[in-house]
Amino acid sequence: MIISAPTDYRVAAKAKLPPFLFHYIDGGSYCEHTLKRNTEDLAEITLKQRVLKNMEALSLETELFGEKFAMPIALAPVGLTGMYARRGEVQAAKAAENKGIPFTMSTVSVCPIEEVAPALERPMWFQLYVLKDRGFMKNVLERAKKAGVTTLVFTVDMPVPGARYRDMHSGMSGPNAGARRVLQAMRHPGWALDVGLFGRPHDLGNISTYRGEPTRLEDYMGWIEENFDPSNSWKDLEWIREFWNGPMIIKGILDKQDAKDAVSFGADGILVSNHGGRQLDGVLSTAKAFPSIADAVKGELKLFVDSGIRSGLDVVRMLALGADCTLLGRSYIYALAAQGQTGVEKLLDLYKHEMRVAMTLTGVKSIRDLNRDSLVNFR
Repeated sequence: MIISAPTDYRVAAKAKLPPFLFHYIDGGSYCEHTLKRNTEDLAEITLKQRVLKNMEALSLETELFGEKFAMPIALAPVGLTGMYARRGEVQAAKAAENKGIPFTMSTVSVCPIEEVAPALERPMWFQLYVLKDRGFMKNVLERAKKAGVTTLVFTVDMPVPGARYRDMHSGMSGPNAGARRVLQAMRHPGWALDVGLFGRPHDLGNISTYRGEPTRLEDYMGWIEENFDPSNSWKDLEWIREFWNGPMIIKGILDKQDAKDAVSFGADGILVSNHGGRQLDGVLSTAKAFPSIADAVKGELKLFVDSGIRSGLDVVRMLALGADCTLLGRSYIYALAAQGQTGVEKLLDLYKHEMRVAMTLTGVKSIRDLNRDSLVNFR
């Protein structure tokens, strides 16, 4: 198929992937209302078109935590990225590096830190959950430091996994899941050869390195259920703030009081996120939640946002609302599944082009100048 827009990669990924993997990345929780609102509410943000502004010197570059970005985008942490393309974390990280933006590795990646970091010259970011096994958390943080990870993205909105019914229907979990996945792989020979056969080992690399034994895909959902910790509070994060001497971003903020608590905690940034609509259905979209949070804490820490971003135009909308940087999750996974590293690089080129067009037509020459004055009738 012809790829002309970032959203085309979703169609290409659906054709290539076994259903259990496509629906795992594509789906949300419960009835998926928040999943839909993330994109719908963002699309309602109206930009103000301006003309005759001499936009010859337009720049997308920005700097955060002393790190230069070619554009205000980072690749978000996505579990099981290595199941979407052969050694997918490595391919995605190389694509991000080639395009001058950060890659964030997930705790539950297929490739371990020790496989991805040596493939890069640019330091990567690392995402960590609050887990019951504090020994694992300390171990993985030590390994991240040793590998040169600069920024820690701490995910706090997953004390329990969301109710993701698509996973049961598709074969990611539920009765006879293993047999269903094998049958699906047989019907998708391209994926079966590239990832199923030559993309091994299929395990949770960071966890397996700590345990000293493989943690297979069939153990994935069970491990999550057993290790996520609903008893955590801000106090439980204090030892990590003391241990980690680099920038720390708190991921999963949707309420302005939680944002203020993150400031008091000493976070360097917050990531306004509803986990892509994969946790609590019925909560605000990030486009709706972000403005009040920005009003409460703008200038006290860096503001990141994800969930619902599907184009360069969406990135510009979020920046106009007050974000310092956006993160892409589903969007880049679709591209990775369809065309590997090349697909992710092409996707980022499309985002860059769309951002330049949108900024030119709104009369904004630099990222720092994008603000709510670029929006129509914003309240």
